[in-house]
Amino acid sequence: MFDEKSIDILRAHISSLMSGYRLEHTLGVESMAAELGELYAPEKIDILRAAALLHDITKENSFEKQLQICEKLGIIIPSAAKAAPKTLHAITAAAVIPSEYPLFAMREIIDAVRWHTTGREDMSICEKIIYLADYIEYGRKFDDCIRLREYFFEAKPEQMNESERLIHLDKTLVLSFDMTISQLINEGALIDPSTTAARNFLILSLSGSTDPIRP
Repeated sequence: MFDEKSIDILRAHISSLMSGYRLEHTLGVESMAAELGELYAPEKIDILRAAALLHDITKENSFEKQLQICEKLGIIIPSAAKAAPKTLHAITAAAVIPSEYPLFAMREIIDAVRWHTTGREDMSICEKIIYLADYIEYGRKFDDCIRLREYFFEAKPEQMNESERLIHLDKTLVLSFDMTISQLINEGALIDPSTTAARNFLILSLSGSTDPIRP
């Protein structure tokens, strides 16, 4: 799909755009996405690396700059994103990929970047991996991130069969959505409808499993 040189060039370019903290996180997401990719989609690791490198390319833009990007590209901003500016960068990052990073303007990458903060109903494997990698990359020191990382890896997914491993991924995502929703409720903040839709979809798809979903 992409050769290593193309990913290296993208990484070097991204490095010139970001603060040290944002770059460290982005490289952490790239590393985690590749690690998860080995478990779930080894044939898509180059796609996952590219999506990880691109997922926060507009994160450090001001809210005003985010709005300007949307206006320029004719993007209608969902009301939930207006009320929760921290999620807006996922929309703008995905939107600028075709013009600014045309080599990587494939649907799987754009969608993984677009939904990496909120999730959505019926997520693809790449969307799930980038969402989770963003949450549990090793540089994340928040309590919920540590708990979720431990929940995922202590179950030893590398020893599971394919079906068990996919179920474990979905259960981990449900936990992540529960943690996010709980935090937003505690803050009195808006919950993006895409997040509740993502959670509910996974709950229904897991309804045949008898194992409890607990950290």
